[in-house]
Amino acid sequence: MKKTLLIALATLCTLGAAAANPKTPAAKKDTLIFTTVVTNPVTSIKNQNNSGTCWSYSALAFLESEALRKNPSLDPKKLDLCESFLVTKTYTDRADRNVRTHGDASFSQGGSFYDAIYCMQHYGLAPEGVMPYPKLPYGDSLFNFTQFWPGLEAYVKTIATGSHKTINPIWKKTVQQMLDGYFGVAPERFTVEGKEYTPKTYVSDYLRLDPNDYVSLTSYTHHPFYSSFILEIQDNWRWASSYNLPLDEFMRVMESAVRNGYTFAWGADVSEDGFSRRTGRFKCVATVPDTKQTAGVGSDQSRWTGEKAGAKIAANDAKGEKTITQEMRQLAYDNWETTDDHGMQIYGIAKDQNGKEYFMMKNSWGEFGPYKGFWYISKPYVAYKTMNIVINKNAIPADIRAKLGI
Repeated sequence: MKKTLLIALATLCTLGAAAANPKTPAAKKDTLIFTTVVTNPVTSIKNQNNSGTCWSYSALAFLESEALRKNPSLDPKKLDLCESFLVTKTYTDRADRNVRTHGDASFSQGGSFYDAIYCMQHYGLAPEGVMPYPKLPYGDSLFNFTQFWPGLEAYVKTIATGSHKTINPIWKKTVQQMLDGYFGVAPERFTVEGKEYTPKTYVSDYLRLDPNDYVSLTSYTHHPFYSSFILEIQDNWRWASSYNLPLDEFMRVMESAVRNGYTFAWGADVSEDGFSRRTGRFKCVATVPDTKQTAGVGSDQSRWTGEKAGAKIAANDAKGEKTITQEMRQLAYDNWETTDDHGMQIYGIAKDQNGKEYFMMKNSWGEFGPYKGFWYISKPYVAYKTMNIVINKNAIPADIRAKLGI
C-alpha cells in the first residue's frame, strides 16, 4: 500500500465487545447515529504517524485479534505486536528483491498484508517493547521517516541501478546497519510473562497462530473466478497470490466472517470523496455518494482526508449511494480510479438510525475524530473500493471454500 503519513487522525468507538456506539447529543439532521450489530475483539488504536507503514499496523492489528480469538485469556489492553520488528525484516527482504531485479521491483515504504504473514512464517513476530519504538533513538515518540527513509531509499537505488560490473555483498550489511540504527536490532530472544521465547516460538506457543491459516481474497474479472493470481499492484512486491471471487461471494465472505467471530485485514482505496473528505470536519464515515466525482489529491491521512478546493460532497451522503456492480469495480481498477492506498482492519457491523448497515473499521491514524480511531464504512464502499483482504481461511463459508479448493 502506498503512503506517506503526516500526523495520524482516527477515532474510537469502544474496544472488544463494546465497540462503537457513539452518543451524539442534539444531533443535526445529517448526523448519523450508529448502533453496534456485532463486534469482535480488537486491541488499542495505534498511530503510524509520518510513515508509510499502514500495512504493518493493520496486519498486526488483524493478527492481534486472531490471537485474542484463539486465546480468550489474553488481555486486549496488553496485547501489542511490534511494528518495528515486522518493518525491519520486511525492508531487508525488499531491498534484496529490488537489487535482484535491477530496481524494477519497487522499493518504497508501503507493503502488503502478506509481508506480515511471510514474516510470521519465516522470522516470527515480537511483542512491543523489545525494540526501541516507541522511544526511538532519535527521541521521536512515533514513527517519523522524513530523515531515515530518503537515505535508505537512495542507497538501495544506487546499488540496484548503478553501472556495476559486480556487486559486493557488503551492501546488505550497510542496509541492515541503517535499519538497526533507526528501529534498533531485532532480538533473537525475549521474555514474556516470565517465559523466554524466540520470535518463532512466540508465534507458535504464545500467540498460537499458524501462518498457513491465512489467505488473500479479491474480486476482479481480468482473471478467472475461483483461481488465484498475483494482484498487480506495486507494493505486492513479494508477488503473493490472491484467490478471485465474484463480487457477491466476496461480500458474503466478509459479512459472514464478521458475524461469526472473525476480523480481517482490509486493503482499500481511500482517495475517494466519499471517504470522509469534507470541508471543516471529518465524520469518519465512508460512503459512495451518487454524485459526480471530484479530483482526488495527495497521499495518506493528509492526502486522503485533507481539505482541498473542489472536493465537495453532499452533507448527508449516506442517502443515495451508488449501486455497485462487478463491472464498476473492474473499470475503476483498470483506469486507476481504484488504487492501492491504505491498509485497515474490519472488525464489526453497525447500523445507522435508518437501519442501514456499515462495516466497522479500525484505523492506524491515532485517536482522532468522533469515534477516536474507528470508522464506519458503508457496504457499497467496501464492494467498490476493496483491493483485497487477508482473512483466516476458516472464516470462509464452506461452499465458497470448496469452490476455491482450500
